[in-house]
Amino acid sequence: MTAFRRSPRSVRVLVPAAVAVVLLAGCAQGAGGAASAADSTPRAGGSSPAAPSSPGAASPGGSVTVTPAPKGSAGAPAPGTLLVGDFGSDTVTFVDPTRGATGSVKVGTAPYGLVVGEDGRAWVATAEGVAVVDTAARERLALVPYRTDTGPVTTGEYRGGGMGIALSPDGRRVYVGVNVPGGNGTLEVVDTAALQVTDAVEVGRRPFDVDVSRDGAEVYATNHDSFDVTVVAADTLRTRRVEVAPYGTEGGLGSWLKPHYTAVRPSDGKLLLPFEGERLAVVDPRTGRTTIEPMTANTHQHGATVTADGTLFTVGTGPIDPSVDRGPSLTVRTPAGAERVHPLEGPHESVAVSRDGRTAYVTGGFTRDGYWDGLSVVDLASGDTRRLAAGSRPLGIAVL
Repeated sequence: MTAFRRSPRSVRVLVPAAVAVVLLAGCAQGAGGAASAADSTPRAGGSSPAAPSSPGAASPGGSVTVTPAPKGSAGAPAPGTLLVGDFGSDTVTFVDPTRGATGSVKVGTAPYGLVVGEDGRAWVATAEGVAVVDTAARERLALVPYRTDTGPVTTGEYRGGGMGIALSPDGRRVYVGVNVPGGNGTLEVVDTAALQVTDAVEVGRRPFDVDVSRDGAEVYATNHDSFDVTVVAADTLRTRRVEVAPYGTEGGLGSWLKPHYTAVRPSDGKLLLPFEGERLAVVDPRTGRTTIEPMTANTHQHGATVTADGTLFTVGTGPIDPSVDRGPSLTVRTPAGAERVHPLEGPHESVAVSRDGRTAYVTGGFTRDGYWDGLSVVDLASGDTRRLAAGSRPLGIAVL
């Protein structure tokens, strides 16, 4: 069993005796494990086993591989339909927020992040390439293989391949953070018309999240295992490293206190990175300067998003140390810094907000061993929360 110690600065790292775990440690294990959404009691879970490569092997030079996929229901999805990436399988699932799953499309091994453009195409970062999905026809149009060599196609938290993904404001480029096990990752650029990778640039280790500035001039890769954000100029692909480590880098790969997801604040373009429900790192990507603001949830935090008015939503996955930390939650933080913390049952990973701003959807497919197959639906006015079945270990999420 992994032991923890809590320093006076609230720095939590693995005890040196657990050396083997230190080399692979990523995020604190959430309470509970794989469970049906209909079963409100999480059960013990484990890491996903390795899986063979899916059809549609990568072709040389980043060219596109087109593989047909079964069609689902005809017609464009109703406004407000959710699309989730099934990290526990090779599909994305369409979810009616009131009724649950309404169909799935095969995309590729272990889907992680996803993003949807105004044209209705979804771009999904899988272990083997970026899948392109027509959300109206409910079919995969293409699989764009990575230029980066990520080794064998596998599943699980440390698999190689795409993680964070974002779309340029003009819809012409998709940016995907590609994890290379044991080394630095890359940011690959996909031409959305040609459906091929046109450029790649080295970033940090395990690019959990990718975001784009509002004007499209910069791309931000949030690198979990190197305690930093790589700022990439969209036109030249020149990079700058900005360290984001409000607790320091003590513990290296074994530390739990690393950046996970970033939200770009609409008002000034600064980057918001929540840590442990205790500290919000506010990074100016132009100067590299970081200021720290207090947070209140006291829980290990992952997914983050921000709405147009500057309200930050961030997911608490649960405690690192149950004796001092609180359980899973969703923090809703106003631009002025006032917070409301909504308790959640079981571990969660990512969050999306309905277009009317009244409801938050939080995925249950936590990247560590604890997870469950569904969403939590949070009424933001009343705080009422209900569970909804939604695919297999849902991770990435978008509102259509």
